[in-house]
This record gives sequence, structure tokens and C-alpha cells, in this order.
Amino acid sequence: MALLFVIFAAPIVTAWGMITWSVGIPQDHTAHGKVISNVPLLDDWPLTASVVDAEQWTLVLDCGTRCEQQQDELWRLHRALGREAARLQRLRIGGSNAALPGETVVAWQHQPAWSHDHTVWLFDPMGRPALAFSPNVSTSDILDDIRHLFKVNPI
Repeated sequence: MALLFVIFAAPIVTAWGMITWSVGIPQDHTAHGKVISNVPLLDDWPLTASVVDAEQWTLVLDCGTRCEQQQDELWRLHRALGREAARLQRLRIGGSNAALPGETVVAWQHQPAWSHDHTVWLFDPMGRPALAFSPNVSTSDILDDIRHLFKVNPI
């Protein structure tokens, strides 16, 4: 009878010990981008064209003056999504070079105070901001976050 009690009590005692002494609990986070709340809906951005598609997530690059490398990396990220690529649209704000396949190019009517050059934003299909990625976040980390969001949001 004591053995049966030990078998059923051991997981509870182990979990209590892990929580009490913070042993074996992962401390890192999964999102590489920052959750943003001070950015308006994508429909409310002062852009030259409306771009929200209720079926797709939107990856937005504020290009600034020179962004050829970042533009190419995001195009490769889009291709790396494979069959999930249809769930994402890319939007580039500014820049002087031609649009890459699957990319929509618009411009600011006036640049808002919260926008920063070379920032990448990810918006859900309703146009709500989900994550913001600073220029020093690698493209593979952005891809990881997008794949995770697609996995937890299957529709």
C-alpha cells in the first residue's frame, strides 16, 4: 500500500519541488519579436493604399531609404514557409527598388511618430498588430515566430 502511495504522490511532490526551487523550469521565451499595443490597426495607418486581406497575415517592412538586403531576406522567408506561404502577404513601405514577387509596395502619406526605419511588423488577418521585430532580429527568428503563430492559429 505504501508503494502505491509513493507511485501516485511522486509526480506531485516533484512538481511542487520544481516550482518552489525553480529547478527544471525553462526561463526563455518563444517569441523573438515584441508584442505591441501602441501601434494602430493596419487599416488606420497613413498609407497610400489599403492593404488588409481578411484571409492572410501581413508582414510589413518599413523600408526607409535602403533595404535591399532586408527585402530579399523577407522574400526568402516567405518562400521558406512552403505550403503555408499562402497565409502570409508581404507589404513594403517605401524604398526605391522594384517589388519582389508577392510583395505590395506602398508609401507613407505622412510618417507617424511610432514608425521606425527597418522595423518589421506582423499583423493578424484582422489587421491587428501581433509582433514587432527590431532590425537586429534575424530572419530565421522571425520565421520561427511566424511558424509558431500559424501552428497555434490554424485558420
